[in-house]
Amino acid sequence: MSLRDTAKKASEMSYSPYSKARVGAAVETSDGKIYPGCNIENASFGGTVCAERTAIWKAVSEGNKSMKKIYVFTKDGWPPCGMCLQVMTEFATPDLEITIGNEAGQETTKKLKDYLPLAFTPANLK
Repeated sequence: MSLRDTAKKASEMSYSPYSKARVGAAVETSDGKIYPGCNIENASFGGTVCAERTAIWKAVSEGNKSMKKIYVFTKDGWPPCGMCLQVMTEFATPDLEITIGNEAGQETTKKLKDYLPLAFTPANLK
């Protein structure tokens, strides 16, 4: 299954009773494995987690800590939030491909460094 199809299918599992925004993501790791994730909301809002982070946590929890590509699917094609971009920085190079897709089939692909050019990385802590 393609990254787009995986992300779209993941969006169907979204738990989004507050925003009604169904978001799905699919992360491809350096070894070619694909991990889906959906957004999971919480009444406290601070307990909400985005689809991108859900997919990354799944990959990392299974031992895959090197992301190659990520696909984010929403009805209207929303970009990742700042927190998700920061998490991507932890597990990917600045050349990580981020593709945003929507229900109309439109896609935009940019690199992580285009979204977060001055990212705070583990290198800053040395």
